[in-house]
Amino acid sequence: MTLLFTSIRLALGALFRAPLRSALTVLGILVGIAAVVVVIALGQGASGKIGGQIESLGSNVIYVFDQPVARSGARSALGASAGLTDDDAEAIRREAGSVSSVAIYSGTQVQAVTSFANGRTSAMGVDLSYFPVRDFELAAGRLWTPAEEQSKARVVLVGPSAAVKLFGTADPIGRSVRIGKHPFVVIGTLMPKGSSPFGEDQDDRLLMPIGAWRARVSPQLGHRVHLIMASAKSFDRSDQAIFEVDAILRQRHHIADGADADFVVRSQEQFRAVQERVLRVLSILLLSVAAVSLFVGGIGVMNIMLVTVAERRREIGIRMAVGAEPRDIELQFLIEALALTAVGGIAGLLVAATLVLGARYGFGWKMELGPGAIFVAIATSVLVGLVFGFLPARRAAQVEPMEALRHE
Repeated sequence: MTLLFTSIRLALGALFRAPLRSALTVLGILVGIAAVVVVIALGQGASGKIGGQIESLGSNVIYVFDQPVARSGARSALGASAGLTDDDAEAIRREAGSVSSVAIYSGTQVQAVTSFANGRTSAMGVDLSYFPVRDFELAAGRLWTPAEEQSKARVVLVGPSAAVKLFGTADPIGRSVRIGKHPFVVIGTLMPKGSSPFGEDQDDRLLMPIGAWRARVSPQLGHRVHLIMASAKSFDRSDQAIFEVDAILRQRHHIADGADADFVVRSQEQFRAVQERVLRVLSILLLSVAAVSLFVGGIGVMNIMLVTVAERRREIGIRMAVGAEPRDIELQFLIEALALTAVGGIAGLLVAATLVLGARYGFGWKMELGPGAIFVAIATSVLVGLVFGFLPARRAAQVEPMEALRHE
């Protein structure tokens, strides 16, 4: 233990005798460690954001998208012979035992006009099942009634972003919004949902009964729907629900097993897996760049330590002459390398923490500096010190005492 403390004291004294050289050496490690920590913080924040966006889609939700397929040399389109219909949704609701509820959805971009402003927003026709399936909640007002849904009543619910865009600071409930030539009455506002995994602002929308949407916004669509959503009874039954939905629709659309379907079924977990795979690839690329910075910094540490060994050959010879063993010399120079990289690691961690806080509060980026990032910073700096300090320390230990004492 005495030997260790003596080696630490000698190593730190040598570093403080050349502060400029030490500071320049530390700078390379600082940049590399800061880059690694920022990339990890960005990855953790992005992973958390992806999880939040996936959860915003609802609970155990399965999506059925229309997918045009080639028929007789041409691709069918929504509104032609292929597509999803209300009857498809009703069949899933009736026959899929692993599904608790089913909702339908169709939407398009419209120019909405109020007495306050006008602007582009999404007008979406849905049924009442849409709200529990997607976990949409009211901030104020009310939902439309089943009778209003059946009668195609001209009523809408407004998302927070659309409310600000169309009504400013005024309360939208009870006011009128015109889409094309048809006025609709706002009967409620929605709680914020944020962005979806597809980059869509889920708060910039007007929701209305599907019948009213078909009659007054997009009458040419008929009984087709853009999307069917089904909520599995539990997370464990999601795969079974997907199988059941696929089998029901294949039977209804007369599509053989293995043939290209005119629909595609996706679950929340599949969206999560795709996004996390993309995030993992990006993180690896960014970490590779940070690793190059660390490698360059480590080479800098090794070069400086080799120069230091050459300059201090006489000191090494004197220490050996008074009884120091080669392992004592090796430990001293290895601790010097570790001290350089440790200081660089701590400084890099502080710089990274500043960047993360600045990005979070200055730009609103989702970044988190967790214990994992701190551990990686400390462990990486120690590893760089050991790896790149070993060769100079070994060379110092192999110096011949008599040759070192004659060194000027």
